[in-house]
Amino acid sequence: MQNIDSYVEKNKDRFINELIELLKIPSVSADSAFKKDVLKTADEVKKSLEKAGCDHVEICETEGYPIVYGEKIIDKNLPTVLVYGHYDVQPADPIELWTSPPFEPVIKKTELHPEGAIYARGACDDKGQMYMHVKAMEFMTSTNQLPCNVKFMIEGEEEVGSVNLGKFVKENHEKLKNDVILISDTGMISKETPSITTGLRGLSYVEVEVTGPNRDLHSGLYGGAVANPINVLTKMIAALHDENNHITIPGFYDKVENLSDEERAQMAKAPFSLEDYKKALDIDDVYGEKGYTTNERNSIRPTLDVNGIWGGYIGEGAKTVIASKAFAKISMRLVPHQDWEEITQLFKKHFESLAPKGVKVLVKPHHGGQGYVTPIDSIGYQAASKAYEETFGKTPIPQRSGGSIPIVSLFEQELKSKTILMGFGLDSDAIHSPNEHFGIWNYLKGIATIPLFYKHFTELSKK
Repeated sequence: MQNIDSYVEKNKDRFINELIELLKIPSVSADSAFKKDVLKTADEVKKSLEKAGCDHVEICETEGYPIVYGEKIIDKNLPTVLVYGHYDVQPADPIELWTSPPFEPVIKKTELHPEGAIYARGACDDKGQMYMHVKAMEFMTSTNQLPCNVKFMIEGEEEVGSVNLGKFVKENHEKLKNDVILISDTGMISKETPSITTGLRGLSYVEVEVTGPNRDLHSGLYGGAVANPINVLTKMIAALHDENNHITIPGFYDKVENLSDEERAQMAKAPFSLEDYKKALDIDDVYGEKGYTTNERNSIRPTLDVNGIWGGYIGEGAKTVIASKAFAKISMRLVPHQDWEEITQLFKKHFESLAPKGVKVLVKPHHGGQGYVTPIDSIGYQAASKAYEETFGKTPIPQRSGGSIPIVSLFEQELKSKTILMGFGLDSDAIHSPNEHFGIWNYLKGIATIPLFYKHFTELSKK
């Protein structure tokens, strides 16, 4: 493909400004207070796909937030690439920890990003990475270099479990028919070392509720005589790990894939500095399951983490009270072969068994999804590798990610095609955290690399 670099350089200011405008819209799918903003974002994504050269774009209504679908079919005999992304974002809380307002994007230069990084909720996850594909499409259509067919499916519920996307996929096999699925909702090792994500962990997300007395009680009159739900909950949570940080749920590890020493040795070749890792997080030491490295703990091993815990009085000053209820939100990241629904039931049974007689326990499953592994010998992976080689000057490293995109396994089940995960974010981008950002260099590099995937995938498909 010709003139990619010059096209990106010529239009980079416009590319940046367009993304900034999209980031100003607080499309928080988890909070109904932002419903109008989520719907407005869907409209903006539709307009951007039309401007990028799609011949047909529509907003597909669901029982929740809509899916934006677009396509450009140039020849039905050519391969078809289906691009998936999402336009919704995580809540920005805690707001007070942001150095600039989360929905007032600003560009800041840092040691890692001397060219600047855009600070805003959704900058990397996933508006910035989704928009790279829109701009890559614009380049290919405006320069008449689109080598194959392309379809876009951009949803607005990824951050709340893609509740309605599964139904949409199952009901639209023909509309979504493709030869490969392309997603940028992951990261790479570093700006100097590109990588392609070949595995994702699954997810089981639950909320637990522990109820003691039928009302809040005076801690002096009742303390020591009745079960305190907060005390009980913390003990139950603590019992979910043993002294080696091994999860204690019976049957939890039964289907966990144990990688060979050779595979673990290959993973260990990826550049990684433990000291830099600790420094970046301002921690004295790492923590996790005994017998595994940091990179193994956050990618090929399952985990269980408390994402939130509350109950009782948390206002200013003191209130001597034994709360009637205590709550926690818990997520389990799962590895391939672990079934999220089975794990949810194992958790429920075990957690209920930990409760003393003085309390009642309710486990509410929220959402989940299966893990995913993509082969590195597919033409999709080879095409992605060749694309990175051209723009980065080196072969990317295959890498398993600790994150989850639950819908990916469903794509393969329903659409019978493999997914290629071409992420351009970095671990330091603070996704889901205050001060999320996306490097301008990474953003523009993604726009320059993606068209080359189309080129190589089309060429390899003809062989």
